[in-house]
Amino acid sequence: MRVDLFDFDLPDERIALRPAEPRDSARLLVVNPHAESGPHAESVPHAESALSDHHVYDLPSFLRAGDALVFNDTKVIPAQLEGIRHRDGAGGQQVSATLHMRIGPSRWKAFAKPGKRIKEGDRIAFGHSGESCFLGALDATVEEKGEAGEVTLAFDLTGPALDEAIAAVGHIPLPPYIAAKRPEDERDRADYQTIYAREEGAVAAPTAGLHFTPDLFAALDKAGIERHFVTLHVGAGTFLPVKADDTDDHKMHLESGYVSAEIAARLNAVKARGGRIVCVGTTSLRLIESAAGEDGKIKPWAGATGIFITPGYRFKAVDMLMTNFHLPRSTLFMLVSAFSGFETMRAAYEHAISTGYRFYSYGDASLLFRKDK
Repeated sequence: MRVDLFDFDLPDERIALRPAEPRDSARLLVVNPHAESGPHAESVPHAESALSDHHVYDLPSFLRAGDALVFNDTKVIPAQLEGIRHRDGAGGQQVSATLHMRIGPSRWKAFAKPGKRIKEGDRIAFGHSGESCFLGALDATVEEKGEAGEVTLAFDLTGPALDEAIAAVGHIPLPPYIAAKRPEDERDRADYQTIYAREEGAVAAPTAGLHFTPDLFAALDKAGIERHFVTLHVGAGTFLPVKADDTDDHKMHLESGYVSAEIAARLNAVKARGGRIVCVGTTSLRLIESAAGEDGKIKPWAGATGIFITPGYRFKAVDMLMTNFHLPRSTLFMLVSAFSGFETMRAAYEHAISTGYRFYSYGDASLLFRKDK
């Protein structure tokens, strides 16, 4: 499909720079393609309109006892590194690297700037900034150089020692649309993390999960809604706008994750008894769809996924999706268009923009019903 079909104009003031307080007070746009004339309209709450305005704390009223929410429990690490590049004993140049996928105990894929000036074999001393003092021992060699500024970094440290050094030297990699407006601060260390994060490795938050609070969890428990956790370490490439003119020419960056045998069995049991799988965030949806077979059964799964979901994709396991509002021309706007229908999502985003919804990572949320259900 033509990528420009997924473009839209977003006023600058619609970009959220801080999350709502409390988190579950954020607005929730419920998108129901079956409203009014759909075959399942009678069984969908608030089905009189395809678009209805609510708040995240209303979520339990749109679910049924026996449904299962699927959360991504990845934990954001301070993956933004600043350092000095050295080559052949010559003086250094300041560089920036955003880690986005771990590929070994001492090796990471990263997006580096200025990417054009970095070469294989370069040494980078992170923890240095210009003429500032040494802040930590975190040195790496550029092992491989890819496209669009991507490099493979081989660090001198490995395993837990490397993790500790990254935590000491790195910064939370705020999305560029926030970082361009204000610097990262201590508050972001808490705000840009879900309350259930536990598996370290993400460089971007699974942002739909940022809306959940202990009170909302309690309300979901009372309503008989199950909670299950999978892990997909979110990479920075997921959120980038697509630069190709056609979706067939876009290459997805890989992200690593896993679905345990226990979780797969529990989710299959939910489906078998008529419950629905409701993914919180596009990351958990992409992982579940990667793990699902053509028969809809979810299998234990571990590895890297580059699944690219565009209109025409046949969803195998996921019934509903809670997600934030995404960038124009992004793979995530393409995904939600595949899930609830292209025209439906165009109308939903027009409504969200005109009625003041807040966009992107710290913004409001939407709850999407699947078009073909």
